[in-house]
Amino acid sequence: MIKVTRLDGREYYLNPHQIELIELKPDTTIIMLSGKQHIVREKISQVLESIEVYRRRINPFINEE
Repeated sequence: MIKVTRLDGREYYLNPHQIELIELKPDTTIIMLSGKQHIVREKISQVLESIEVYRRRINPFINEE
């Protein structure tokens, strides 16, 4: 799960495996496979970094060189 922040400052967690796309319109909007939209304070780059960290944490040996 990745932590994100609502515009009102409340934090919550999303399952990154359920994210379909992320848009900037003008706030960062995360659209889930279900169609539900989450508008968050984080920049797209921060969300992507959180997803990368999460994926490394759940499978530390993938793509090891």
